[in-house]
Amino acid sequence: MADVTLEEWLDAVKGEALVSFPTDTVPALAVCPQAGDRIYQLKQRSQTKPLILMGATWSQLRPYVLGSAPDVTQWQQMADRYWPGALTLVLPASDRVPPAINPQQTGTIGLRVPNHPLARYLLERTGPLATTSVNRSGQPPLETMATITQTFPSVQVLSATTLAQIYLALTGQPPPAADRPQGSGQPSTVARWTGHGWEILRQGAVTLQI
Repeated sequence: MADVTLEEWLDAVKGEALVSFPTDTVPALAVCPQAGDRIYQLKQRSQTKPLILMGATWSQLRPYVLGSAPDVTQWQQMADRYWPGALTLVLPASDRVPPAINPQQTGTIGLRVPNHPLARYLLERTGPLATTSVNRSGQPPLETMATITQTFPSVQVLSATTLAQIYLALTGQPPPAADRPQGSGQPSTVARWTGHGWEILRQGAVTLQI
C-alpha cells in the first residue's frame, strides 16, 4: 500500500515518483514535469497526447508560457475569470516546458488551476506538476482513491489520517471516503489560444463565455 504522510508524499514528488491527489474533476496522476515520461509508461499513453501542467495559481504557471503583452493580458483575463476551475488553457509554451510533458513538441502547453482546496494546497508546496487522469489509456478515469491504490500500488497517495488532518485544517470538514468519487467526474473544458481568440477543443464542466 502506497498511503503515505504529507512529508513522504512531498519527498516522493522531489524524487520524481508518481503521485495522485483529488481534484475538482477526477483524481490526478502527477509527477515532476521533467519526469513526465513516467506517466506515459504507466498509462501506456500515446506520445501524441500532451500532459497538462497543473498549478496552484496563474502566477505559478506563467513562466511556462510565452506571448506578447496583449496576448498575456487576454490569457490572464481568462484565468482570472475561470480559475480555479475545470478549464484547461492551451497556450504557447516557453522554453521552460520540459520535452517530457509534450513529446511531439507542438509548441503549446495545457495549463490548469483546479478548484479543489487540497489540490492547491499540495501544488503550492510542490510547484507545477505534469498531470493527467489516473487510468490505463483508453479506459475510464479512476474516481476513487481506493481504486487508484488497488490498481496502481506504486503510485503514492496520502493516507486517510493525513487527508483527514489536512481537510479539517482547510475546510473544517472530513474528506470524502476513499471509496467515494473525489470530484465531479466531468472532464475539464479545453480552450486553445489561436493568436486571435479562443477555440474550444473539448466542452467539459465549464461553459465558456467567449
